[in-house]
Amino acid sequence: MRALTERIYEVGVQDWDRRLFDELIPLPDGTSYNAYLIKGSEKTALLDTVDPSKTELLVDHLVRAGADSIDYIISHHAEQDHSGSIPDMLLMYPDAKVVTNPKCKAMLIDHLQLEDDRFIEVQDGQELSLGDKTLQFIYTPWVHWPETMCTWVKEDRILFSCDFFGSHQACSNLYVDNEALVLEAAKRYYGEIMMPFRTSIRGNLKKLEGLDIATIAPSHGPVYNRPSMILDAYRDWIAEDKVKNHVIVAYVSMHDSTQRMTEYFVDALMERGVGVKQYNLTVADIGELVIDLVDAATVVIGSPTVLVGAHPSALYCAALVNVLRPKTKHLGIIGSFGWGSKMVDQITGMLTNVKAEIFEPVLSKGMAGEQAYSELDALADKIAQKHNALGLM
Repeated sequence: MRALTERIYEVGVQDWDRRLFDELIPLPDGTSYNAYLIKGSEKTALLDTVDPSKTELLVDHLVRAGADSIDYIISHHAEQDHSGSIPDMLLMYPDAKVVTNPKCKAMLIDHLQLEDDRFIEVQDGQELSLGDKTLQFIYTPWVHWPETMCTWVKEDRILFSCDFFGSHQACSNLYVDNEALVLEAAKRYYGEIMMPFRTSIRGNLKKLEGLDIATIAPSHGPVYNRPSMILDAYRDWIAEDKVKNHVIVAYVSMHDSTQRMTEYFVDALMERGVGVKQYNLTVADIGELVIDLVDAATVVIGSPTVLVGAHPSALYCAALVNVLRPKTKHLGIIGSFGWGSKMVDQITGMLTNVKAEIFEPVLSKGMAGEQAYSELDALADKIAQKHNALGLM
């Protein structure tokens, strides 16, 4: 239990040991499930709960906070890392009502099998009084599910933003104490979870512009007591015209041919003043690749040919790029084959969500030779010219 301000406490749980989220997202620094207790002069509210695996710790924190009774459990988002302990909270506080929007209510009934009469539905902009503290609910759909919302406590100027502005980190400090470290974690989180919903995020940021926010309290990671830090970062990340002079070259190689092409190509880009980072897909931290995806101007995928098709690791990378839909402006494919290949068709067929120019691929039959290296130089020239035209160099 840690106090944000008078009678507002963080009562969530740090998950120091978790290393994978949704069986998909790497968690190099663990994560947290932030829940907040607000004790008004008349009523008490719990804002979100924790992952069901950590319910016992949440109960302990509530007892320490003196939460003898809870009138309202505010559910911003139905995903179980926020909502999973609600059934236990309703057993512990049988008079409590779950306060949420209609879409979230329907999801909570589906996911947690809660009874309809345990809910109070609220509309966008509606307020709920706790006495001397007022909760205003702000719908923020598709950040990152369709039912998500935030809570604004106007007396304390705190925005409880749920997944919006979050970062997967377990940490002992309540507030941000290392801005560079937190921004990197928040960018990773944005890239992995929020990036496909840039258009919705733009609209939701506009909804927040009229608020005089002093503090942003997300559901993952530390609390922002300098909210401009994360607000400015989000505005930068969602801006379609803001990409960097940076190329991601993500590759896999079986018998050195594609690796040699990749290494030659990366050097060629560097010689032309193009920023580049090389990722070996068999060992790369996908989260680091996603951080680069947020604002890289160009992505190039390198693959050998396996049974006439692309290597599964290259296909996974293409699928990841496609589902995350970065604002990348250019795409390229390089690689090798033995006797025949449909690798290019497979990879391009998996990139239909990315609105980017696709360069002519560079393929080598067998080990790369003079012709392949000449074509890689030409591709590096073209990328440098395109980046220069965008004003990136």
